[in-house]
Amino acid sequence: MKDIQVGVIGCGYWGPNLIRNFNENARTNVRYACDVDRKSLQKIANRYPAIRTTSDYRDLLADEDVRLVAVATPVHTHFRLGHAVLSAGKHLLMEKPLAASVKDAEKLVNLARQKNVLLVVDHTFIYTGGVQKMNEFISSGALGDLFYFDSVRVNLGLFQTDVNVVWDLACHDVSIMDFLIPLRPKSVSAVGSSHTDNGKEDIAYVTVAFDGGLMAHFHVNWLSPVKIRRIIIGGSKKMIVFDDLDPAEKVKIYDKGVHVSKSNKELLYRTIIQYRIGDMYAPKIDQTEALKVLVDHVVDCILHNTNPLTDGESGLRVVKILEAADKSIKKAGSNVRL
Repeated sequence: MKDIQVGVIGCGYWGPNLIRNFNENARTNVRYACDVDRKSLQKIANRYPAIRTTSDYRDLLADEDVRLVAVATPVHTHFRLGHAVLSAGKHLLMEKPLAASVKDAEKLVNLARQKNVLLVVDHTFIYTGGVQKMNEFISSGALGDLFYFDSVRVNLGLFQTDVNVVWDLACHDVSIMDFLIPLRPKSVSAVGSSHTDNGKEDIAYVTVAFDGGLMAHFHVNWLSPVKIRRIIIGGSKKMIVFDDLDPAEKVKIYDKGVHVSKSNKELLYRTIIQYRIGDMYAPKIDQTEALKVLVDHVVDCILHNTNPLTDGESGLRVVKILEAADKSIKKAGSNVRL
């Protein structure tokens, strides 16, 4: 029985994917599709005649039967729309990032708590088979002590007008880092540059520092001639390479590393480094569409009143890092404490 009525605000790039997955879920029914662009609404109406289309999001909020609203609109609209949805007492699935500032993200998290409704951030990569497999491996302790998290997410375009490349691309890998690494970062430093008239950075390098020497580094770029989606995680026992563009072996686990020891007997004060070169293997990865997994998870959380993997708090942590990176860029790469 499809007992959860859903409204989707934003039918441009991501909205149709949400509508398709909610429409295919056994427990949800898309009741409304909302967008200010008539052409986008007409495309939805042609494909899904039973869905009510509207250009006014308040139509969704006024319908008491709608329990869940998904928002897939530009970042600068997230707080206004999210606040309206939560204030109406409806569960909210918000496109990444949660909001355009820490202040606004905190308000949404607090409002969801006050209204006792679900706030889920659509950090879709968390629900991919590759990231879930990496989490399984790291959580088991097989990687050992974590040394570094290094990511590259570059391509040619798509230039955004309301946010820079950090908010557009780095938020994906920051959310993955937040999910995989149990420690909380202590500071952020970043540099970036803009090559267009709007002043939005299209190239950026972001470094996140943790206690104990663990570091995370993010390279994001809208001006690359090639598309790269790669994460490397190094540990004291093994290392992981995640290549999202590799259709056959997205996750590779390397039995490689170094063992560092001090010798004060024969070689006083000399550091001894031993290299370990072992096998590589690629575990089997669940190929289920991440958005389907997310939708199933959201429905399960609503029905059983459980906390989602990518809740408002996790979305807030990501926004804190993105905002700190912006501040650091404006300060020529100075450290910004979290």
